[in-house]
Amino acid sequence: MMSLHSGLKGGNPSSMTEVSLFLQRFITPMAWQRPDNRQPDELRPIKFERKFTRYAAGSVLAHCGNTQVICTASVSEGVPPFLRDSGQGWLTAEYRMLPGATHTRKSRETMKLSGRTQEIQRLIGRSLRAALDMEALGERTITIDADVLQADGGTRTTAITGAYVALEDAIACLIAAGELTASPIRHQIAAISVGLLQGDPFLDLNYPEDFAADIDFNVVLNEKLELIEVQGTAEAGSFNRAQLNHMLDYAEKGGREIFQLQRNALAE
Repeated sequence: MMSLHSGLKGGNPSSMTEVSLFLQRFITPMAWQRPDNRQPDELRPIKFERKFTRYAAGSVLAHCGNTQVICTASVSEGVPPFLRDSGQGWLTAEYRMLPGATHTRKSRETMKLSGRTQEIQRLIGRSLRAALDMEALGERTITIDADVLQADGGTRTTAITGAYVALEDAIACLIAAGELTASPIRHQIAAISVGLLQGDPFLDLNYPEDFAADIDFNVVLNEKLELIEVQGTAEAGSFNRAQLNHMLDYAEKGGREIFQLQRNALAE
């Protein structure tokens, strides 16, 4: 057990602020204890298995803790009618959760998509379009398919983060085939969840945390830590600007770490 004396720099507090920070970190108990014993600003283990399927131009099995999402990027010639003869390309996305992805079987969505599914696949599409120079892509369409194999919170953020890696591989295939001379990717994209549980901020919520959260956010960023999208909802009560800033600080920290993990995976 770390003592107050040994926990301070040199065993001698230089200011009351230092004492206060020490007490907050080591002595003041947090109301919410994470089920997996992570620190409040700690990500779950994240990894990307590239070239996971044979036929898609880019494919990745993205892991975030126990959440697993297959992300594929397929390329087709031509664009939707509203872009025809514009010289610009397009990216769209589809998202599904497989029946066995959750504790109880979820029926397949066939004839009609749920509001949640439509919302998530639009989010994935918007997020990945922010990565691309559509004129440099040319009149072709990239389709992102995100299929959740196992859900333990953060499926949409894992889908976006994994789909970016799949997109990089798909573009590399176009360049290797001589269909593009340079990459149209202008920004690296990642997404992460943050939330408030019993008044405290936490990064990368798993399912029990997402279920219990008073406030939950999904944050999409680029490599400059510029915000692409922030989805935030107060499930119970409200939150203040200081709490919002704290959550966004955690999102930036998580984003930096994810960007490095993406780069590491693409360098393999």
